Amino acid sequence: MNISEKTCVEFVDVLASKAPVPGGGGAAALVGAIGMALGSMVCNLTIGKKKYAEYEESVKEILVQASELEKDLLAMIDKDAEGFYPLSQAYGLPTSTEEEKKIKEETMQKALKVACEVPINIVRACYKAIKLHEELVDKGSRLAISDVGVGVQCLRSAILGAELNVVINVNSIKDQDYVNKVNAEMKELVEGGVKICDEVFKKVEIALGK
Repeated sequence: MNISEKTCVEFVDVLASKAPVPGGGGAAALVGAIGMALGSMVCNLTIGKKKYAEYEESVKEILVQASELEKDLLAMIDKDAEGFYPLSQAYGLPTSTEEEKKIKEETMQKALKVACEVPINIVRACYKAIKLHEELVDKGSRLAISDVGVGVQCLRSAILGAELNVVINVNSIKDQDYVNKVNAEMKELVEGGVKICDEVFKKVEIALGK
């Protein structure tokens, strides 16, 4: 059974265990998917309502994009585990001789980049999902405004958590050009995403009279 196909109880149990996967990356992907699913729910509660007729087509398009992002994020739970496997194997390589040390270092460097790929994509997906919530907070049903708030807070946690899983690997990568490129992209997406999340959540609080 794929990790993403486990029940909630099974997922939490294996996450709490000492098993190497799932870990923070898989958890971030799941939380991101939940956040986007809440956005989809708001879309479904808005579509077909006369009060929001002016936003009908826009909300339908948001729903299409949201559904794809949900699928992508759920798929990344298993992809993150697969991406971590080569790194977990590389840690155990022998270092008795200089040649073995060289082979281990080269293998580690390649594996670290592989391990970075999925968390980077989780950050990218979460940013896109956050942008959809930025639209939904103004176009979605007021009856579901609190769900926009919960969704965007899930995505805020997910994008920050995924970034940490990038950082922990990037910190050991010696290819400085690669490191600089990744760090620059992550900084832009995470800082921008968190800013939008906070703005959306504030709108939700105001709408609820908090």
